[in-house]
Amino acid sequence: MPFGSGLSGASTEELKELLRALHRGRLAFPLERTTLLVMGLNGLADHADLLVGLDERGVRSVVVAVLAERRAAETRLESRPPRG
Repeated sequence: MPFGSGLSGASTEELKELLRALHRGRLAFPLERTTLLVMGLNGLADHADLLVGLDERGVRSVVVAVLAERRAAETRLESRPPRG
């Protein structure tokens, strides 16, 4: 993973799964990469430098922000007029 890419390489589905696990109280904190691997979130574990070591509030804040940014980007793309 290139330095500074954050969670850009992490799949949206795995981020949503992590957020679900957080809401259900299935995570121990501070978050460890091995936790993501045990949960089967291997792709996310590869990009989790930003999340590892954070407490519950930190993980929630980062994941919600990333998902919101992705949703906003999708909305902007969908609202663009077609080229042609």
